[in-house]
Amino acid sequence: MSLLEAVLLFLSGFFAGAINAVAGGGTFLTFGAMTLGGISPISANATSSIVQFPGYVTSTLAYWSDIKRMWRGALVLALVSVLGSLGGAMILLSLDNPQFQSMVPWLLVAATALFAAGPWLTPKRAHQDEASRGRSLASPFLQFFTAIYGGFFGAGMGIMMLATLGLTESGDYHRLNALKNMLATVIAIVAIAVFVSGGVVAWLHAALMAPGVALGGWSGVWAARRLPQGVVRGVVIAVGLALAAYYFHRNAG
Repeated sequence: MSLLEAVLLFLSGFFAGAINAVAGGGTFLTFGAMTLGGISPISANATSSIVQFPGYVTSTLAYWSDIKRMWRGALVLALVSVLGSLGGAMILLSLDNPQFQSMVPWLLVAATALFAAGPWLTPKRAHQDEASRGRSLASPFLQFFTAIYGGFFGAGMGIMMLATLGLTESGDYHRLNALKNMLATVIAIVAIAVFVSGGVVAWLHAALMAPGVALGGWSGVWAARRLPQGVVRGVVIAVGLALAAYYFHRNAG
């Protein structure tokens, strides 16, 4: 790996962390940077899970007081998340790179569309009932399928979870966001364990990007107070569509 490639990986991690802090969607950059640099799609997807993991943990810790008040309901959702993430990660490893590469542009289009629809999918008003458990079996059912997606690909997973939790769980936005962050951490832990055991993680690339993600996440707080979120979301959507177009062209070639 050349010095220029190392610097570009660090910068992609930095901007991914900053974008996650402002609007989410940083996975597009880390995944894209690695695949454009020659890393196989499956390895790039697995390594992105490693790189994004510290952000999930710190976000969960920030909401720990909220999580402790709803741990019984959260435990049920965490258990189905383990099963779903395990299934999604195993499905990914059952594919070879050409098979997964043929799916990548469609996954990117779907994730980009989900990200673009985020402002309309994210719950904006509190539920009156502040109970700590979901209203029906719909909550673990939907969470199971969300976890399969998270273990398999993951881009846009947070927005998908906020949308489904908003439909099936009680509580205000902060409660739902706390639950989302905790479940994202569980999904990532399981997927990472599968990917590491499968030997598909590009550790050097992860080591170069992870410090950038951490620094970018800290800097993103500064940017979040100064940049219109719509501008950042527009950049993320453009990157997602450009990557999808690149893979459609690559697969057709």
